Amino acid sequence: MTMKFYMTPGSCSTGIHILLEECGLVFEAYIVNLLAGDQYKKDYLAINPKASIPTLVLDDGTALTEFSAIAWWLGRSYPKRKLLPESIKDEVQVLSVMNHAVHTLHTQGFARIFTTERFSPSSADHESVKAQGRQIIDQGFAIVNRQLAGREYVVDHFSIADAALFYVEFWADRIGIPLPENCQAHYRRMLTRPAVRQVLAEEGYAAVLR
Repeated sequence: MTMKFYMTPGSCSTGIHILLEECGLVFEAYIVNLLAGDQYKKDYLAINPKASIPTLVLDDGTALTEFSAIAWWLGRSYPKRKLLPESIKDEVQVLSVMNHAVHTLHTQGFARIFTTERFSPSSADHESVKAQGRQIIDQGFAIVNRQLAGREYVVDHFSIADAALFYVEFWADRIGIPLPENCQAHYRRMLTRPAVRQVLAEEGYAAVLR
């Protein structure tokens, strides 16, 4: 049985897609159209009751959900790819930056811009909700910018944290939010990685690579 990867092009699942390619894994990809509500369909809910992406179904049928959990599983399962550092100190740093990208920049910041109505049913509040999201994003990237000072990656080599950081940097680039200097350099460096270039091309974002 081949692993099955449920994803939405250009979403947070892009980060997991990159990690799958970095590991050189064979998998079947299934697109979940979030705008069409595919995540709420009965067949998908049977796989992932959270109605979220990404989902990675393993060879034995086990379904992994949540970006951080899937990324960590890949890091632990394929140690030769060095997606996780050897030292506990560096691993904690990787987990810290990854969770900051996923749970602050994404869930608290970009979510207020992309799904404003979930934070306030009143359209009168939508601009203030988006402004709050932008503030969270700017503050979040400022923190990451300091952490990246003097570094090419979050630690001394590419890790699961860099894949998480990439997808929020990609979102910022797509909607015109300027990245601070070190984050911008990290984003540009990530765009040179073969796995990243392959994934963006496959997901329909080849223009970003020009």
